[in-house]
Amino acid sequence: MRRSFLLVLGAISFALSLASLSARILESAQATGPARAISRSYLGFDRNKYPGDAALGALRKTFSFCGYWLNMPPGETSNTWQGKRDALRLRGFGFLVLFNGRLYSELKSFSNPMRLGTNDAAIAVEAARTEGFPAGTIIFLDQEEGGRMLTEQRAYVYAWIDGVNSSGYRSGVYCSGIPAREIGGVTVITANDLRENAGGRKIVFFVYNDSCPPSPGCTVSGNLPSPQHSGVPFASIWQFAQSPRRREGTASCQSNYDADGNCYALPFQRATGIDIDIDSATSPDPSSD
Repeated sequence: MRRSFLLVLGAISFALSLASLSARILESAQATGPARAISRSYLGFDRNKYPGDAALGALRKTFSFCGYWLNMPPGETSNTWQGKRDALRLRGFGFLVLFNGRLYSELKSFSNPMRLGTNDAAIAVEAARTEGFPAGTIIFLDQEEGGRMLTEQRAYVYAWIDGVNSSGYRSGVYCSGIPAREIGGVTVITANDLRENAGGRKIVFFVYNDSCPPSPGCTVSGNLPSPQHSGVPFASIWQFAQSPRRREGTASCQSNYDADGNCYALPFQRATGIDIDIDSATSPDPSSD
């Protein structure tokens, strides 16, 4: 009887110790979980010319989303993406909805860049509706020029943002995440400059920084780069490889740029003409993040 009593007592003591240990493990996990959490990254591509319907299946095997231009992309004479939303959606692509903004050389010739920004926002919203993008979609203003924004640029960009945000759509900006050196040795990152002077405006940031490091170069293998590692911690999307590459910033890149300086995703090689920019995002559909 005494032996049975001791066995029962030992079992109870072991169970209580195990419960206490489990509680401590759970408490520790709850305390450290958020700090250890790693947000998943998704791969996407963008390019100024639509790659063609026949290429979508192969591209979708690698990429979760793609860029989609609402107006004429930089350097192009037409918009070949127009009317292609359904073809891409049926293949399962998410979207980076892009609107080509104005260069400083254009803005300085306008007496009222703010009014121009408001007008361009209305054009972007109408194009998004025409292409079938629902209210709440994020539209990214393509701001190509880096460094500190000049007065005319800020007036245009913020007016465009206000116009989009007031329409039922949401605004984002594609801009540089690369430090630009000013006189006196000061460096400015365009994304930081826009955010710090935004006056509380809500902006989603899509940054480009193909410098190695932090970029892994032209690659879609290995650990997917997180937008937070782009040099702009608040970025939601990171364009980490461009076609053509900027040779001054990518000299130390080890990965897969072609001899012509472009980035080609397998199975596409130079002969196909499908060179791309490669992006990572915190969502498989950055237009609705």
